[in-house]
Amino acid sequence: MPRPPAADRALATTRTVREVLERHGLEARKSFGQNFLVDAAALRAIVGAAELAHGDAVLEVGPGLGALTAALLAAGAAVTSVELDARLLPHLREEFAAELAHGGPGGLELVHGDALTFDLARMPPRAKLVANLPYNVATPVVARVLESGRFARLVFLVQREVAERLAATPGSSAYGALSLLVAHFGRARVVRTVPPGAFVPPPKVTSAVVRIDTDPAATPDPALFELIHTAFAHRRKTLVKNLVLAGYERGVSEAALADLGLQPLARAEELDLATFNELEAKLRGRAPPV
Repeated sequence: MPRPPAADRALATTRTVREVLERHGLEARKSFGQNFLVDAAALRAIVGAAELAHGDAVLEVGPGLGALTAALLAAGAAVTSVELDARLLPHLREEFAAELAHGGPGGLELVHGDALTFDLARMPPRAKLVANLPYNVATPVVARVLESGRFARLVFLVQREVAERLAATPGSSAYGALSLLVAHFGRARVVRTVPPGAFVPPPKVTSAVVRIDTDPAATPDPALFELIHTAFAHRRKTLVKNLVLAGYERGVSEAALADLGLQPLARAEELDLATFNELEAKLRGRAPPV
């Protein structure tokens, strides 16, 4: 008997995940950052936050055993799933044989590869990333997807600590270079937290669903990013001190801050993205780092 389509399948449960692992002789591996999502409410939150329209092109990183994949296909998305762990491919091919047989809405392309090297240009402009990201590569994957300029929206699961950094605002303890990188490309918010028990095996930390809506006009700005990383290089030091350590003259640095109405003892976490843009413009060509 052929398997029912994804739209008619129940979402994964702890029991079915364990059965699949046992049937294929598999176990979750820390080296792949694997924690398989089994909570129906969390899956609905991810798909709901993505606001998928029929036929939307979706990149899924780390499909695992396919719980989120099934939910995305049920929503009518055309899904490209990139899975690094070759051990999981036989199950995914068996589970989604019908969806792999055709493209377009409700269709699936399964790629055995690394999301850190996957050619993002294969995705159409204004695609969406929707994923339960492997926590060990979540930050570089998000940064790479944002910098590609090809995605309208990102919705993904990460550790709550990382989620808070992605969406942090100036002055908060979580605010840093990663917060500013995201702010340059779009707007991030934490949709909801997800407890460890929502996964098999359960991680040791609470997770969170993050949504980032991107600015289609945003492009990478290497000079700005370099300044931001310089400013946060030593969080306990003042902004001027970090600039001096990077090769800027103290007088030039202090004058630039004064022009922006900032005190000499200001720290990087006090500046928003617009102020960093202004600071970069004032420092441009003025004893840059060597």
